[in-house]
Amino acid sequence: MFGMGFSEILMIAVVAILFLGPDKLPEAMVKVAKFIRGAKKAITDAKSAIDSEIRIAELKEEALSYKEKLDRATSELQGFKNIRTIDSLNESLDSMTTKKEDKKEDTK
Repeated sequence: MFGMGFSEILMIAVVAILFLGPDKLPEAMVKVAKFIRGAKKAITDAKSAIDSEIRIAELKEEALSYKEKLDRATSELQGFKNIRTIDSLNESLDSMTTKKEDKKEDTK
């Protein structure tokens, strides 16, 4: 416990009995135990808060990378749409000129 051996803990207990006396020792032990429990809880809460912040930061970075990929794909698709629009316009113009030529030949 806390990197202390049995002999060190025994020495602390003997000093505590001599210093506090047998009357106040149980009460002091309860207070020390509550303090240690509170410290452990605070450390655990701090660790979980840090972990959640790290997780949030990682999720944010991942979301930004997906957004960048989506933006790139959207711009590529926009380029294809523009090409397709130009191709369809060219086809429409071709079909219109073909129809005009056909009408001219039909009228002759």
